[in-house]
Amino acid sequence: MENNNSKQMNESSKCPPKQQFIQAKGLEFCVEERGDPDGEAIIFIMGLACQMTHWPEALLNGLVEQGYRVIRFDNRDIGLSEKIKSTHIVDTRRAYISYKLGFHPAANYTLHNMANDTANILQALSIESAHIVGASMGGMIGQLLAAHHPDMVKSLTTIMSSTNSPRLPFPELNLMIKLSAVGRGRNDKASVLKRWKGFWKSVQSPDYPTPTKDIMALIEANYERNYSPGGTIRQIQAMLATGSLEKYIGDIAAPTLVIHGSRDPLLKPACGKAISRHVKNARFELIKGMGHDLPKQLIPEFINLIDGHIKQCAP
Repeated sequence: MENNNSKQMNESSKCPPKQQFIQAKGLEFCVEERGDPDGEAIIFIMGLACQMTHWPEALLNGLVEQGYRVIRFDNRDIGLSEKIKSTHIVDTRRAYISYKLGFHPAANYTLHNMANDTANILQALSIESAHIVGASMGGMIGQLLAAHHPDMVKSLTTIMSSTNSPRLPFPELNLMIKLSAVGRGRNDKASVLKRWKGFWKSVQSPDYPTPTKDIMALIEANYERNYSPGGTIRQIQAMLATGSLEKYIGDIAAPTLVIHGSRDPLLKPACGKAISRHVKNARFELIKGMGHDLPKQLIPEFINLIDGHIKQCAP
């Protein structure tokens, strides 16, 4: 007799990843979905300067095997989704200083707009509500989606994210320098790969290191897929212009799971704890030795945490 896992794998193999371009309130987004079209939908929102391809295939497929409809997309200004034509010329350094002082500097858009993008994509896919998983900036977008569109969010999981409060600990200085540099400088392949290699090596999980060849393979594949240095800069400015999320997230009703690494040098553990402190009844899971990445060694744990969280939310 075929066991349940075999049945789920057989079913998921009938629904391979499908990519499409959809129009959502005037913007075009590259969206990919896989798994059971009648399963519970999980929407994955990626972080700053990262294409949807940064979500590990093993993580997505592992959840497909649990029977979910798994959807990921490129945020605006990145990957194969529409690029925003700049209307504001912003000095990022001045914007950062303004943000740290509690002001909202000018930007082409904010994370509120990006949360609305996700809502518009759900509507375009005829999905009334879904489970949301967001990494880093994607977790911030997920928080705003849950705050502004509560009926659309069945559950929220943030990974290595923050409330974006200027009062939270700074990232380590060398990382701020590297992050601000990834969207600037020479745009030839060798230069871009060198910059991104330096950044990802600096933020990877100390206890779960990723082989350099795997880091380089992902960076190179994403460069070939699309490279949007202007989008990186505009997304940084969007975060700064949005400021703290804390005044919005106190009313989040969706069950919330906060996953964070104990060794995250970019968004320190205090950033994840701030989410769990401001979102009512949020559960905080600190993973020892994890940095600011999604190492393959931790994928089984991510799958168990996300799947368990969703199942606990079931009526």
